[in-house]
Amino acid sequence: MLSADQMKTLPELFNNIPDPRRTQGRGHRLSTILAITADALLTQREFSRHLVEDRQAHYHFTVKGNQKTLLHDLQCFFQSKNELADATEVSYGHGRIETRKIWVTTELNAYLDFPYVAQAFVIQREVVNKKTGKVSGEIAYGVTSQSTYDATACEVLRTNRNHWCIENSCHYILDWVYDEDRCRIRSQYGPENITPLRRFAIGIIKTTSSKGVAETMRNLTMNVRLVFDYLKMTENSRGRCVFA
Repeated sequence: MLSADQMKTLPELFNNIPDPRRTQGRGHRLSTILAITADALLTQREFSRHLVEDRQAHYHFTVKGNQKTLLHDLQCFFQSKNELADATEVSYGHGRIETRKIWVTTELNAYLDFPYVAQAFVIQREVVNKKTGKVSGEIAYGVTSQSTYDATACEVLRTNRNHWCIENSCHYILDWVYDEDRCRIRSQYGPENITPLRRFAIGIIKTTSSKGVAETMRNLTMNVRLVFDYLKMTENSRGRCVFA
């Protein structure tokens, strides 16, 4: 879980990422929906307020053990969910059949202690290996500030799917840039903390740099001061962008 000091700097770091709606010309309305997806590390109340109030965006967050009360409330509610899902997707590829089902609700909006929540959801994922017949599955919980008017159950499921497609592709970049598969950080909370930080760094580079991730990383590792300028963490770098 992020510390209080880390949460204070998170909105400032996020502000360095350009709003894609502003890159489409002056006539483009900022009211166009922008949904920010994030894994459980960024499922934080202050960050959700920043997205909705300061960035005029929506959030789509995964809920895990770092928000124990929120996770418990979702688990209790969806424990008695209907057999029939609100939306279902089936995909075939890589020698497997993957089925994703989602159940959504607005009944918890006034109960959950989380800012601007408009829908809560649970996603059930089942994967069948076509060669061995082995079946694996997982369940994920989440919340979003998008109302049912802005996002149907099918659209929430698609947003979640697209997020994990990006997460999976990011793994290859992590292994290439950080050689993550041979990383020696294994004790206590080290592994679960270092990977999200690396992914966050890659995300900033991909959205702000005109060069490739590997080349930008090489430039940054050779100049520590450039890292702080890149993140606008020094006085003389505020108000301007530094592209490595």
